[in-house]
Amino acid sequence: MKKYSVAVVGATGAVGEEILRVLEEVDFPVGKLIPLASARSLGKTVEYRGQEYDVMELTHTVFAEQGIEIALFSAGGSVSKEFAPSAAKAGAVVIDNTSHFRMFPDVPLVVPEVNPEDIALWKNTGIIANPNCSTIQMVQVLKPLDEAFDLVRVDVSTYQATSGAGNSAMEELVRQMQDMLNFKLDECEPKAFPHQIVNNVIPQIDVFTENGFTKEEMKMVNESVKILHKEIEVAATCVRVPTLRGHAESIRLTFECDVTASEVREILAKAPNVVVMDEPSTKTYPMPAMCVDRNETFVGRIREDIFQRNVLHLWIVADNLRVGAATNAVRIAQKWIETKE
Repeated sequence: MKKYSVAVVGATGAVGEEILRVLEEVDFPVGKLIPLASARSLGKTVEYRGQEYDVMELTHTVFAEQGIEIALFSAGGSVSKEFAPSAAKAGAVVIDNTSHFRMFPDVPLVVPEVNPEDIALWKNTGIIANPNCSTIQMVQVLKPLDEAFDLVRVDVSTYQATSGAGNSAMEELVRQMQDMLNFKLDECEPKAFPHQIVNNVIPQIDVFTENGFTKEEMKMVNESVKILHKEIEVAATCVRVPTLRGHAESIRLTFECDVTASEVREILAKAPNVVVMDEPSTKTYPMPAMCVDRNETFVGRIREDIFQRNVLHLWIVADNLRVGAATNAVRIAQKWIETKE
């Protein structure tokens, strides 16, 4: 198998570090690894396959100079906006983890288990967008159910871990936990979040828009429609909770036809990279603590609505740094290679 020159942009960040781990775990055909970050990270190293690699400075010319063929971006939207076009111009396929390109009409927005055929559209711009973390795990479950029962509406509430806001947000949670134990919480000023996160839940992720929904909530609405290629109704309430990793979602699904929980369990048991954990009698259901470092989306609490036969309720959990970012990006790269070969 051909080996590729792979760059990880934002290699020292939370998602960048996870991408390196996933590349190693799946035995990705890396011939040359180029970890990239801003000039502030010069002098740092990252580990891959037991070796230390010096972090190189991200510049507009580094992609051509290093002969980079696959560029995995996870350094923030402003960085992707500035440097991703340079990577694509140099001949690399860009797989971007930020929100910047997601809703560009000519940029494919891909979850490989859902719309792998859209990867072929990378030739439009040289860029493939990775969806929002909360969207990815949801559409993995929605797709097979839509095919079976014709989905018409989704109502979702999320319980999102602090790692979704980066390393500094996780550090803030840990710091506030320590301050609370030392009775010093009054001295801790929130920085990563608009309010104290420890011993609290915050019903706001990102800024509010004119319609009263936050940008994070509107991402779930718009991205789901683009990925599924279907004008379904989606309403989201996104909430930050005081956990480190693993996003959870409570979802109400409305279908065109009647649906039963047993049918849904059978369908989802066959869905790629979805694991059904649904045995209430033994208290078996997905939780963030058990999904860390896992590459699957876990589903449980599958139940029919009490009043409407075409409505179903379920609960899904996934590691947001993996399924919601790094793993999805690497799977896109794997599918892209398949299309090339």
